[in-house]
Parts: sequence; C-alpha cells; structure tokens
Amino acid sequence: MDILSDVVTVTRTGRPRSARVRWHAPWGQEFAAVPGSAGFQVILQGSCWLSSPHTETVRLNAGDVVFLPRGSGHVLADSPEGLVTAPACEPGDHPYDAYVSDSVDRSGNGGPVTVVLCGAYQLDLSRTHPLLLTLPDLIHLPVRPDRHPELRAAVALLAAELENPRPGTDAVVPALLDTLLLYILRIWLKEQPDRGEVTGWAAALNDPSVTAALHAIHRDPSAPWTVATLAAEAGLSRAPFARRFALLIGQPPLGYLTWWRMTTAARLLRTSDAPLRAVAAQVGYTSEFAFAHAFKRAHGTAPGTYRRKDRSAGASANTP
Repeated sequence: MDILSDVVTVTRTGRPRSARVRWHAPWGQEFAAVPGSAGFQVILQGSCWLSSPHTETVRLNAGDVVFLPRGSGHVLADSPEGLVTAPACEPGDHPYDAYVSDSVDRSGNGGPVTVVLCGAYQLDLSRTHPLLLTLPDLIHLPVRPDRHPELRAAVALLAAELENPRPGTDAVVPALLDTLLLYILRIWLKEQPDRGEVTGWAAALNDPSVTAALHAIHRDPSAPWTVATLAAEAGLSRAPFARRFALLIGQPPLGYLTWWRMTTAARLLRTSDAPLRAVAAQVGYTSEFAFAHAFKRAHGTAPGTYRRKDRSAGASANTP
C-alpha cells in the first residue's frame, strides 16, 4: 500500500462512528476532548459557529469540513452566543456515543436548521504514525465550489447512507469514512505552502527523492535495505540522501525502517495467525530470535505475549 493508506491502516482501531445530526435553532453542543480519537464535523446544510482552544471562533458554512486529529475539545452552536451557553456532555459519557451510523434529530424551538455529519475514529496511541503527530490540532477545509470534488463526493455519499440506510450500509459507511479521512489528509498535505527548507511530513511527501525511499520501505519492508540502497531508490548519493531524509522525517532512514517494520509486525500479530518465524520474515528478519529482541525493544513485550494480550483484550471488549 502507499504511505497514506498505511497511515490509516496502522493507526485506526475498532469501528469508526458517525451520524447525520439535524439541529434546530437555538442549539449548542460542547464536545469534550477525547485522547485516542480523531473527530470530524462536516456541515451539510445551514451554518453554525465553532470554538476551540486551538483556533479563533469561526463560522462554518454548508460544505465546510473540520478535522480534529487528536480529538480536541470544541463547541458547535447556531450563534456566537450559543457557544458560551452550550451544554457539555454528561460526566462519564463519550461525546461520540450517539454517532453510530445513524440519523439523529435534535429538536429545538423550530428555528433554522443545520445538518451536521459528525463522527470519530478510535486511534491506537501506541502505533500512531508520525505523520499524524505533525498535523495541527484542528484542520478547517472551507467549501470551495471549484475545489476538492472528491471530498465533496465522499461527503455526499456518506450523508446519503446515514440518512437512508439500506442493505450494505454497515459495510459502506466504514469504507466511506476511511475515504473521507484519506481525502482530508491528501488535501491538507498538498495545500501546505512551499517555504523552502520547511521540514515535516508535508514537506517529505512533496519531496520526490524522500517519497521514493518511503514508498520503497512501505512497499517491501522485508528487503535488506541499507542507506545506500535507499539512496539509490531516491536517486541521490548516500550522504545527501541521509541528511535530507533525517531533516524532513525527523529520524534517519534506518531508524524509520525499523519503526515501520515493528509497526507492521504488530499489525500482523494482531490480524493473522501466522507463526512468529513467518511474521519475522515478512518484516526482514531471518532470525526469529533477532526479531523477538527487536520487537521487545520497540513494544516492551515479546511478540507471543503481545499477540496473546491483544487477542485477550479484543475478546474482553466484545463480551457483553
């Protein structure tokens, strides 16, 4: 898979939640911060106001998308005054508990209607991809009639599924949510200004040489990569490549290679019954002992113990 697809695959856990919420003015809702989640709000109809600790109060119009990669707290309301008086979630409640592939009507006093597509992804903080760590706490993508047609199409499809569930909706909605997330990331990364020696993943994914090396690592983590062979993929000599990779990514090429191998190994242990020697081979280790040592250093536990704990936790979560 490509890098953005991998980011979603390794980071998201569980089932994403979403709902099409119809608000009748006057209304307001405070969404508490939820570490380990990423939230989004899409304005489908009408307009509203958003307030958060990470941005000035902003008016949102139909078509606007707001993405909160770290589940930051925020308030939505029909007016600036409503932002101040918006009720908080009840103590102990998860602010996204109502958003489970459904359509919700929050009736007020019959005032103007605002329809919002709300939702959340649960993230595994132990495997958060460094790309997500470089994102701001709040991303606002204002509607532009002549821009982002793919994002608008994904929003329209998702809203239609939530408004009118049909056979297959339970499979369609998670796929569309992943599509929505990927479009948001793609747009944000592409629209970052070119400021010369700017660093970070936005710069890295706009740098052909570093991107070529990243794609090689993600395409085949089991290959016996060295700085020299990755530099050849990048079309650079060894020393300039190593400096440029470290400058943009924040760690040396082989450091990122090891991180990605251990992240891939954790995913394989969670999602497959492959023997440890097979998992080791898929991430570039010919010795099961060497793999186990590297895995324990990265995750704090042996591969077999990690698999058993993950399966046990999953079984507990599915028990009524």
